[in-house]
Amino acid sequence: MRIKTLAITAMAVLGLAVPASAGAQTLIGSGSVAAQPVLQALFKAYESQNKGIHFTYTADGGNAGIKDVQTGTSQFAGQARTPLPSDAGTTYIKLYLDGLCMDVNPKNSLKNISIESLHNIYRGIETNWSQVGGTNLTTTIDPVGRDTNGGTYTFFLQAVLNNELPASNVNALTADGLVVNAVKQDPNAIGYAGLAWQKKGIKPVKVNGIACESKNVSVEPLKYPLSRYIFLVLPTENPSPAVQKFATWARSNAEAGEVINKAGGVAAFNKKAKK
Repeated sequence: MRIKTLAITAMAVLGLAVPASAGAQTLIGSGSVAAQPVLQALFKAYESQNKGIHFTYTADGGNAGIKDVQTGTSQFAGQARTPLPSDAGTTYIKLYLDGLCMDVNPKNSLKNISIESLHNIYRGIETNWSQVGGTNLTTTIDPVGRDTNGGTYTFFLQAVLNNELPASNVNALTADGLVVNAVKQDPNAIGYAGLAWQKKGIKPVKVNGIACESKNVSVEPLKYPLSRYIFLVLPTENPSPAVQKFATWARSNAEAGEVINKAGGVAAFNKKAKK
């Protein structure tokens, strides 16, 4: 099994190995829905600086994207979870930070929820809002989550559910945007989605007393408890030099850092990026 996470210096060397005059190329990617808004913003900025480069990206879920890379269907994948043994033959590159926010409908007075309570809700142990402190509701909880194609599903499984499967009453949807819309339309719902998907009509709640905000998103040290890295994943054997060059730019360029922050991510490596 060959799964790697590269350091900045190694990526910089790989990036410099690509001639600036490389011919026109279409770089094909797939994977994380959570990362899609930030990745699309990065693609647009990079294309404007590199006229011969064009990106196509299919947001089919991080776990599906890994399989695409393994089979050669995609040259890279976006991923919202850490590597697993099943990811053999891939290389994980940390791009930026993200927070997985817990959202409720604005009609719910809930302001804070514990990891323990989230575990109980998504495992079907707590099924009524009257079992959750701090809410005005006494109705049945409608938990919403991602389907198994999503890396976010696996991240939630690891970070909240202790690798226990969600209960049968969890509405598993194929995209973060669908989760957000479900919470927006249902006063009894609770769901999770990344920072870039926080929209009007939903209310993020604190988790263990910490708000899901960019200033609190950190894994070293851990602040917001559902902080995570978003990864770019490449095949370990014969990765695209053009994709490697893009990854180096996305991680190190100050302008790229500003793009990440404005699109809803949190720049982790870019020097002098304005948050």
